[in-house]
Amino acid sequence: MKKFLFLLSIPVVCLGQGMPVIMSPKTARIHAKALTIDTHADVPINMMKPGFDIAAEHDFEKDRTQIDFPRMIKGGMDGMFFAVYLGQGKRTDEATLEAKKKALAIFDKIHEAVKQNPDVAGLATTSKDAYRLQKEGKRAVFIGMENGWPIGKDLSNIKLYYDLGLRYVTLSHSLNNDICDSSTDGDGPEHNGLSSFGEDVVKEMNKLGIMVDVSHVSDSTFYDVIRLTKAPVIASHSSCRALCDVPRNMTDDMIKTLGKNGGVIQINFVPGFVKKPSQPHEMSLKALRLKIRQTDLSDADRKVLRDEMKAIDEKYKDDMPTVADAVDHIEHVIKLTGINHVGIGMDLDGGGEVIGLRDVSQIGAITEELVKRGYSAKDIEKIWGGNIMRVLDQVQEAAGTM
Repeated sequence: MKKFLFLLSIPVVCLGQGMPVIMSPKTARIHAKALTIDTHADVPINMMKPGFDIAAEHDFEKDRTQIDFPRMIKGGMDGMFFAVYLGQGKRTDEATLEAKKKALAIFDKIHEAVKQNPDVAGLATTSKDAYRLQKEGKRAVFIGMENGWPIGKDLSNIKLYYDLGLRYVTLSHSLNNDICDSSTDGDGPEHNGLSSFGEDVVKEMNKLGIMVDVSHVSDSTFYDVIRLTKAPVIASHSSCRALCDVPRNMTDDMIKTLGKNGGVIQINFVPGFVKKPSQPHEMSLKALRLKIRQTDLSDADRKVLRDEMKAIDEKYKDDMPTVADAVDHIEHVIKLTGINHVGIGMDLDGGGEVIGLRDVSQIGAITEELVKRGYSAKDIEKIWGGNIMRVLDQVQEAAGTM
């Protein structure tokens, strides 16, 4: 109710790259009522850096961050899946043990943020939690894991993370791991899909009620997962290859297959996955993204990198996709599968940004675009949160039968 009153009490203006977007009263009402859930938020990357306070409002122009509790409230974002993210490293016993330690530290940081802000946020592990927190005017903090590397080769780690609130695992990241092949490993496939251990991981996730996330995985891994899983699966932050031909996106057949499985694809707002950039632009940004994700950068180093990124964005500003371009991906999925199999996983703080939406305070621009295209309040509620909550429910219900 608090969100509803807030959105109706003031004009909601979304400033994005000089293109202000105003939510109409109709859009504001729809946006206020809908349970808005984003399934992939990389804010823990910032939370792990010294001095970052998620309870304080930050400025994108000053520090390039996109998520904090005040901006979630401003944007009417009810809940997000905070990502326990670790880029793939060496697969030695020592390196994997260190990955587990780092993952547990991120879990601790997320729990700490919720405990320190009980009037603002709460940990969520079920759809009931999300709807309850929405009624209380609080943000729902779900937890997902991006890259199954911290699982190592020990299935018991999955239960450990589940008990800490984990509700999805992105099986791989940019490189192959012990679970499966990645869509972007330069050395090509290692397992030709899921490894035998990866099959056990999927079965264990089904058994516990953790959503299997196929973002980042190779095409062959995707089809292996579909054949094996006993519950719907998700792509927490992927887009459509038909509209942007990159390996990280899903083909039409994959999207249709995901729909038949009962799953959902959550559209990613990283520019290079929404609209293919020019080669020079992509190469320039790729190196900077890797650097800016480091946790041991000084303030001076971060400022230099932010300034470089701003200069690159300005130089190649014609490459940048818009909110409308991102919604084209949502609409493409709807044409392939219907309204029940698409959602939103913007990858904010992990590269997600389009013209008209620079941070979480501006998400009303998505709702406005959907309203302009004629989608009903019911449809928009499904896209924003209904579909992913339905899948979470079904995964947890399936676990109870195993």
